[in-house]
Amino acid sequence: MGKTKAVRSGIERNLRLFAVGQLGWAILSGIISNWLVYYYMPSESMLSQGMKIFITQGVVFAGLTVIGVITACGRLLDGFIDPFIASKSDSCKSPLGRRIPFMRFAAVPFGLMTLVVFISPVDGESPVNNIALFVSLMLFYITLSLYCTPFNALIPELGRSQEDRINLSTYISVTYFIGTAMAYLVTAIDGLLEPALGAVWSFRATVGILALVAIICMLVPAFGIDEKTACGEAVPSSTPMGESVVRTFKNRDFQVFELSDVLYWVSITMFQTGLPYYITELMGFDDSMTFIFFALMTVVSLVFYAPVNVMAKRLGKKKLVVFAFFFFCVAFAVTSACGQFGIPAMVWGVLVAVLAAIPMAVLGILPQAVLADIAEADAIEAGEHREGMFYAARTFSMTLGQTLAMILFTSISTMGQTGYRATALVATAFCLVAAVVFARYREDRVLGTIAAAPAPGESGKKEGE
Repeated sequence: MGKTKAVRSGIERNLRLFAVGQLGWAILSGIISNWLVYYYMPSESMLSQGMKIFITQGVVFAGLTVIGVITACGRLLDGFIDPFIASKSDSCKSPLGRRIPFMRFAAVPFGLMTLVVFISPVDGESPVNNIALFVSLMLFYITLSLYCTPFNALIPELGRSQEDRINLSTYISVTYFIGTAMAYLVTAIDGLLEPALGAVWSFRATVGILALVAIICMLVPAFGIDEKTACGEAVPSSTPMGESVVRTFKNRDFQVFELSDVLYWVSITMFQTGLPYYITELMGFDDSMTFIFFALMTVVSLVFYAPVNVMAKRLGKKKLVVFAFFFFCVAFAVTSACGQFGIPAMVWGVLVAVLAAIPMAVLGILPQAVLADIAEADAIEAGEHREGMFYAARTFSMTLGQTLAMILFTSISTMGQTGYRATALVATAFCLVAAVVFARYREDRVLGTIAAAPAPGESGKKEGE
């Protein structure tokens, strides 16, 4: 009994340490996702407050902007480099494990490149800054992939039972939202530093402060988790990268998950990128209110975490995910109408925050757990652990969705307020299709495969019993 308690305590400790790492990279990812376009494509109100233009503005060709093309290239690079890093991680034979060596190596460069992205060599609009931003953003996505691909591959390895897997997904969802909320603090901290440093350098200093916090958080699991003890002696994969990619995408359940995930990331990225604009341009608030409304969204979402955790174990993940997609459609559609019909701006802000919070609770927790199920079922059927490749492929879907979202958002938003409203409607359409696609996921088959296999180290006993 005492030994069992000690084992459970050790598992819970590792899950929590792992979640701290999620907090770190969520801050860095959130800074780029939420503020890159806002910083390099400043609104008139930002320019009047002292912000400068550093890169070429407006549409340059085929309805595309410079910032849209650069961010698209960065995300596409991330998507294509992920399988390479996943393959190296899956086959890694380091005494520290297959994932931890990558995380230790990448944490500091990842944080530093987040800051470098916002530093331009020329103090004003210049093609040189276009090139500098392109290079720094490519390096940002390379370091992101070096940390996040091995990090995510630990999810099914640390969460060996259904209960642990849902708990871990809940923990990292909490820290993801806290990290994303911290990323929205940029303008609040920036406002405090601006009188001393000016509009540009106060923004950069703020990013630097948050990047330091993120680096510390990312190093916690990298040095706090003993991978060999926590995950067992997983046999490194011997499958070549190309073959591993093909096998991953041939998995029918993964195909459904991947397509719905791409559509989801298009919709949620358009919403998150547009949030500062919805709040300032449609509702008429100061940009510091972005953090207030996102914090409200986060707090309300956290209230639903415990119910989602319990309901997922009782009802299954599929029903809740489909419900969340449809509920997000409502939230996005309402966002498109912000600032109209004589309704006070504060009412719009609170309404959008509360409506978006509910599906965020579900989709913040369950997709990672669904993918862990698919990866484990595949390992049981194929007799080979390739978790890294599954999570690299998931990162590719996120990257592809975010790339398309950035291209769409930066092009559509050039129409001003009409464009901002249109971005919310486009997000609604993509999320609706995501719900229809995910409804085809065969959850019973996947969980049946897992239940039929002996749990690690428990001969004859089924996992989750």
